[in-house]
Amino acid sequence: QLRLVESGGGLVQPGGSLRLSCAASGFNLSLYAVGWFRQAPGREAEQIAIIGPDGGSTWYSRSVIGRSTIARENAKNTLYLQINSLKPDDTAHYYCARGGKGASREDWGQGTQVIVSS
Repeated sequence: QLRLVESGGGLVQPGGSLRLSCAASGFNLSLYAVGWFRQAPGREAEQIAIIGPDGGSTWYSRSVIGRSTIARENAKNTLYLQINSLKPDDTAHYYCARGGKGASREDWGQGTQVIVSS
């Protein structure tokens, strides 16, 4: 059974950086594209990054491109998301997900909260 557990969220000052991790279990991570969504209070969920099964291809949303890096370590069953130059608008719950564009909510983790505030 698929299980995704995010960690690394917290309170960060504007301009700071954060590295989120996602531990995957219950499936063979190396066979799937995986990525990250986020959802801010009162807003729709936004897919922000995707990485291909072997890490060779990546995609980023306009909102994070240029200041984010998605990475994976299949041998450790772990997915990462580094976000730099954090802004208050980055405040949201962040979820890792199995699958590419439009991954089903059923394939998301429980999320980790990121608050960007001074």
